[in-house]
Amino acid sequence: MRAAAISLAVGLVLADSSIAVLALPAIYREFELDLADLHWVLTSFNLALALAAIPAARLARRAAPVAVFAAGLTVFAVASAACALAPSFEALVAFRAVQAVGGAASVVAALELLPALVHPHRRALALWVGAGAAGAALGPAIGGALTEAISWQAVFAVQVPSALLPLPFLLGLQRRRAGSAQAERPRLAPNLALALLSAGLAAALFLVVLLLIEGWRLSPLAAAAVVSTLPLAAIATAPLAGRIHSGRARAAAGAVLIAGGLAALASLPQASWAWTLPPQILIGAGLALALAALTETAVADRDAPALQGGVTIAARHAGVVLGLLLLTPVLVGDLDRERQAAEQTGTARLLDAPITPATKLELAQALSQQLEQTPSRIPDLTPAFRFLDPAPHERPALARLEHALDDLLDEAVTSSFSRPFLLAAALALAALAPIALPRKAPA
Repeated sequence: MRAAAISLAVGLVLADSSIAVLALPAIYREFELDLADLHWVLTSFNLALALAAIPAARLARRAAPVAVFAAGLTVFAVASAACALAPSFEALVAFRAVQAVGGAASVVAALELLPALVHPHRRALALWVGAGAAGAALGPAIGGALTEAISWQAVFAVQVPSALLPLPFLLGLQRRRAGSAQAERPRLAPNLALALLSAGLAAALFLVVLLLIEGWRLSPLAAAAVVSTLPLAAIATAPLAGRIHSGRARAAAGAVLIAGGLAALASLPQASWAWTLPPQILIGAGLALALAALTETAVADRDAPALQGGVTIAARHAGVVLGLLLLTPVLVGDLDRERQAAEQTGTARLLDAPITPATKLELAQALSQQLEQTPSRIPDLTPAFRFLDPAPHERPALARLEHALDDLLDEAVTSSFSRPFLLAAALALAALAPIALPRKAPA
């Protein structure tokens, strides 16, 4: 039970790096944000986690890992409550960073605790890796269900009892003293590959959710159902991954599948959630292959598991930050460009519509007002049409025009996501370089 409780905490913390993804559109609307700023809900958490992981690992090595684990979870729980009650976007971003600091302490300390509870050492490591991978993959679907059923605040509120749940199981757990042997140097190649893959995977979560909810106007629950394809594919692939004995072969195959899935998302033939399913299956399968293989290779030091785990956590989440910072400005720039082109085409279709000049003028003013209210956001044209009170004979033509403009907007939005997905695919494919580096034989 203790091992299960510790694994639950690892999964919870690493789920938090992605659990807020499906809550982002609701946060975006509530705080009336520009799309360029929205990523900070994720970036602040991942950046703080990357920066805190190695210092937290050193602390876990020198102090009592049980105390570090418990203190980290307590900080994580308190910060989660603060996120749920955040009065502003700036406060939410700050509390997310505090969450990450507490989460980093508990995740790396877990690597000092699990080997004493689970034998052999390889099995303990696999449990830690599996808990983190499951949490990161399942996070978006859970966040979407909570956002739809309750609110985005519920995504953070539910983490408070979940974080405190493992603490009673720590009672009586003996302190594990730091090993006397000097830790091995961190393995550069697998950690660099993890960083590049994580940068690409940021697109598979952040961009797909924005496309589904803000671009194609799916509900959070419907979007959660769509993005659950990725973790389901990862779960289905995990048993097959064990049949590939070479860790390098698994990692390379996974990187190719992730890059291929992201490239497929860049080439969607039409604006439909169904077309995102095959690419998500590829990404999920690649995640199961590459993440476990690279993490197990990177965290193989029996004498200093927390320190090696801290380096790996830092690399993974630094990669997520890199991906978000690279992809967001590309997306925002392409959205602006596609939006301008769509406005010009939409104006031509409005002028050609078989409705009276007075109705055209009234609709043009309503559409212009709607666009002005969302200068850096994906606009919703429905209110402009609901504002009208047309004559009965004009309603069919207006319905066709509304449908045509919605299709035009969907096409523009879908096209604007192509370059960011291609950039993410290139980042994932770049992971093949460090994967292919020869490994030094052990001394």
